[in-house]
Amino acid sequence: MKNYHSNIKLEEVIRASMKMTDTPAPELNHKLRAALYQQESVLQSKPATHKLSLWYLPMVLNAVTFSLLAILALLIIENIYLSYFAAGICFYICAAGILLTIIGVKRANIKESITIHIEKRGVLT
Repeated sequence: MKNYHSNIKLEEVIRASMKMTDTPAPELNHKLRAALYQQESVLQSKPATHKLSLWYLPMVLNAVTFSLLAILALLIIENIYLSYFAAGICFYICAAGILLTIIGVKRANIKESITIHIEKRGVLT
């Protein structure tokens, strides 16, 4: 019963506010517009996001992975020629990954493709 009664009071308040025909003073409109323009200029001068480029991450992961595989091959494989051959292949793949990343940065603009945009807290958008 209380819930119904509170709904009636809320409807009365809403209807009373809809009947109001007061218009704000022009000075108030000008002040609000000036405040909005000022806030907009502040927001445009400071970007709302922080850019974090991760273009180097595939290269680093590739280098670490294949360097560890080369060390593992040197430690585990007993045949010296075969272990050097496996380690050489791993280092070659590591160098190829670094080269491909450099080419990707120069040619394909992967710095912009692999970028995370983090929104700053407290910034109105």
